Amino acid sequence: MSPDVSVDSVRAMVWHGDRLALLDQRRLPLEEAWVDCADAPAVAAAIRDMVVRGAPAIGIAAAYGVALAARTGTDLGSAVATLGQARPTAINLHWALERMSRVAAAAGPDERAARLVREAETMHAEDLAANHTLGVAGAAEIDGPTGVLTHCNTGALATGGFGTALGVIRAGWADGRIDAVFMGETRPWLQGARLTAWELAREGIDGRVIVDGAAAALMASGRIGWVVVGADRVAANGDVANKIGTCGLAVLARHYGVRFMVAAPASTIDPATADGGSIPIETRPEDEVLAWAGQRVAPPDARAWNPVFDVTPAALIDVLVTEYGVLHNPDAAALARLQEGAADAVVQ
Repeated sequence: MSPDVSVDSVRAMVWHGDRLALLDQRRLPLEEAWVDCADAPAVAAAIRDMVVRGAPAIGIAAAYGVALAARTGTDLGSAVATLGQARPTAINLHWALERMSRVAAAAGPDERAARLVREAETMHAEDLAANHTLGVAGAAEIDGPTGVLTHCNTGALATGGFGTALGVIRAGWADGRIDAVFMGETRPWLQGARLTAWELAREGIDGRVIVDGAAAALMASGRIGWVVVGADRVAANGDVANKIGTCGLAVLARHYGVRFMVAAPASTIDPATADGGSIPIETRPEDEVLAWAGQRVAPPDARAWNPVFDVTPAALIDVLVTEYGVLHNPDAAALARLQEGAADAVVQ
């Protein structure tokens, strides 16, 4: 059964032909404000400063950034380099820039800008379609009705639309497989409390925010059957980099007999990275942990360690869902087969 596509009202990225408009996710849920980006440096700054976030959305925004560079006559090599340095962990960023660079190299000077715009629009549409497909596939894995726990924000705000893990939840809710959604607040940016809760409330889905430290108590209570999360990068062996705290949820899920699902588009798989230990992990400023809304909450001499992502070993993942299929107990061989199928689908 396909999900009700009317339960998909959120869009965080709009292409206006001469500029990219981004819903400023730093200001949600208190204010819905938009940031207009008219060139590649503006898009790079929006990615770096968390105006736009989420691996698929970062990749799509970067593609539009390259298109803007072509429209404004900016050197494409310089634009690609600037965009590529915005955030290091999300492989979708580099995947998108490589795809746009191939299109640019194949296009003549007179048609390059138009072709790059079309390619960015195509990538945006492909991500939305992929999310619907993987959402349905992931929901079909859930025997319900049951509750689920998700982490960070993996919805329409983090993608081209509908969402990855939140797409699974949307589809599962529409099918009656999911009857309650819990979301960790996701410190320090509170993407769960601010963004996922906002998306679910807009669409009438029963959502409850929990503090990150309540996950074990929730699992022990028997109120959920699944943890469903996204991914910023999947290594060749099935290890997954995702928002900090994901690995801890996987460990807890294994202990309490709760199943663990990762939902991500195939563009998130990085065959060039052998395992999770080779994934670059972004570390952000200490003040994100030591202050809140500009107000210091820790002592003046306190220090912090602020990694943005952690790596969940493949052995702790029950199901990996992409638009090309569902992998149970993903490993290197299964991922290689899935990528071969994805390549065949593109060729066809």
